[in-house]
Amino acid sequence: MKDLTKGKPSILILTFALPIFLANLLQLTYSVADTRIVGSFLGEDALAAVGATTTLSNLLIQFLMGLCNGFAILSAQYFGAGNQERLRKSFAASLVMGMAVALGLTVLGLVFLKPLLRFLNVPESLMDVASGYISIIIAGLLATLLYDVLSAVMRALGDTVTPLIVLAISVGLNVIGDLFFVVVLKSGVYGAAAATVLAQAIAAAVCFAYLWKKYELLRIRKEDLAFWKWAGKGSGEREQNRLMLHNMLASGLSMGFMSSLVNIGTVTLQTSINKLGQDIIIAHTAARKISEIFMIMFSVFGQTMATYCGQNLGAGKPERIKKGILLAIGYTCIWCAMSALASYTIGGFLVHLVTGSNRREIVDTATAYLKFDTLFYWVTAVICIVRNALQGLGERIVPLISSSLEMVGKIVIALTLVPLLGYTGVILAEPLVWMIMVVPLVIKIFRMPVLKKAA
Repeated sequence: MKDLTKGKPSILILTFALPIFLANLLQLTYSVADTRIVGSFLGEDALAAVGATTTLSNLLIQFLMGLCNGFAILSAQYFGAGNQERLRKSFAASLVMGMAVALGLTVLGLVFLKPLLRFLNVPESLMDVASGYISIIIAGLLATLLYDVLSAVMRALGDTVTPLIVLAISVGLNVIGDLFFVVVLKSGVYGAAAATVLAQAIAAAVCFAYLWKKYELLRIRKEDLAFWKWAGKGSGEREQNRLMLHNMLASGLSMGFMSSLVNIGTVTLQTSINKLGQDIIIAHTAARKISEIFMIMFSVFGQTMATYCGQNLGAGKPERIKKGILLAIGYTCIWCAMSALASYTIGGFLVHLVTGSNRREIVDTATAYLKFDTLFYWVTAVICIVRNALQGLGERIVPLISSSLEMVGKIVIALTLVPLLGYTGVILAEPLVWMIMVVPLVIKIFRMPVLKKAA
């Protein structure tokens, strides 16, 4: 456990963020490993099938991750306030509500899979392979949710190292599983998907075993799981419980929908990309995988700020909150410069590394995307940090408004610029949207009462 309410903010933020960075980097290797192994051993048709469905899987997975991170904000506040009973109950509620949501998404995703893929304009020649791959990923959403819940609550308590170690083991198993199912068993893209789900399930099991043994304050009891029976009718305790559940749902759904709105826009944009041909699909898949690596630090400091702000809000220390936000923005701006430099120097090499392809059409298209978009990463850095800081401070509406602007912007661009300009419209899409969605976040953070107290 790590108390973020005491000590030098600059050191605390960096030491807290580093394991999250490594964990997020490892998390990306799940999809990157699938992409490279599929591209190398199964060919470009299979790679295009996987790439055409990536936005859909990201939509579902990012929603669950946002949901769990939102639940954990309340846990961070209870930990900062020293309220262990509330901390345990919030963890129990996270498990119950999170599993219910994951099962619901699994059922809906499998039932409406084919219509969703047709909405994405997945080519008919890729439909069977694409649906087989994504159906396995969707079927494994419960395993993904369990790991997300467990790792989120540990981060809320300041422990970012354990989720990193567990994830490292899981990633290693995923790579081995990919090679075993794809190369040895010859099970195609279905094997790659199965390896990913199996690795996630193992990560969840190991994480739960460690948490149960290490964190006595999180050992939930039978009565903790029956959170609808926590107190008698009309009691003050019951009202507090209701307020906690309301705040957890509000925070969790806010962060979940925030991620979903972003990805809905991306999914809509993907429908236009899928009309541009197989080479463009492969190039964009590579560019997005690399972009996810470049942007990893934004989500890292975003997650850090959610926990940091939550703990310090619970402890009543607004001056530390303001300083922490400014430090996080400074750190990520340095990373922005490094990402832009990488795109202009080794961008082509990275595209080949992800896809295994040396064809100029693919490499040049993907690097054009990277070279332009990385110049605007500093805007994204501010968005991620401020958005998560606001969530940690209990503000849920403005982050949703900002994410809604991103969704609407990408939809409009998908319907206008992409048909007019082709892939150039895709390249222009995100920078244009970022410039719009950052405005309400910046205005709101300057108006937050808790930060005005620190002025």
